[in-house]
Amino acid sequence: MPEPGAAEITPKPASGRIFESTRRIRLAEVDPTGRCRLDATVRHLQDVARDDSTDSGLTDPMTWVVRRTMLDVHRAPVFQEQIALATWCSGHGGRWAERRTEIRGDEGAHVEAVTIWIYVDGETGAPRKLNADFFDIYGSATERKVSARLQLPNQAPDHAAERAWPIRFVDLDVLGHVNNAAQWAPVEEVAHRTGMKLEGVRAQLEHGGETPPGSATIRWTGDAGGFRTWLTTEAGTGSAAEVRPL
Repeated sequence: MPEPGAAEITPKPASGRIFESTRRIRLAEVDPTGRCRLDATVRHLQDVARDDSTDSGLTDPMTWVVRRTMLDVHRAPVFQEQIALATWCSGHGGRWAERRTEIRGDEGAHVEAVTIWIYVDGETGAPRKLNADFFDIYGSATERKVSARLQLPNQAPDHAAERAWPIRFVDLDVLGHVNNAAQWAPVEEVAHRTGMKLEGVRAQLEHGGETPPGSATIRWTGDAGGFRTWLTTEAGTGSAAEVRPL
């Protein structure tokens, strides 16, 4: 049976393809305290994943969309910190792959991340089978099978707090989707409203249905142990997230 996808921080493999890159944390990526926000951190994950796919020679490196991401933020990167990213494939299913990424910074940043990416048809957006070249390139990961099933509650309870959250044109990417990273911005907003510090936490976010531009709503519930959020539109739940202490 496949393991739940993007639910475990597996170790870096001793062999196989590992792609490495560096970045510097810039002004537009941090909150007023200088902490790199979750949405900006996920942009770095997204960028290094694209860079790896392109560098590897993988067929159609742009036709992957995120299904689920889990971040263990031990220590968040800060403004002007130089970070080193290492990323590798840690499992797969028939139409998706699991990607692990490690972030380390020269001022002590430490983030461990894992993401399920669905391989889709560039014209229809429908999931499709992994090509043979995927197994040639990332063969060391083919023994571990993972699922792409969602794991968080998809609906907010009736007592959830809420506020309007418009989906803007600038939130859309080249695939015409609300970008994966943009859907982490509501999580940052709720953390600010609930006073939860976003270090020493496990943050998870799952993408459900379509999130079209226009009117949307953030709903959230929280307690001393963390909070959950839902980004909803007339079309239903676009994403669901949870943040808990490590």
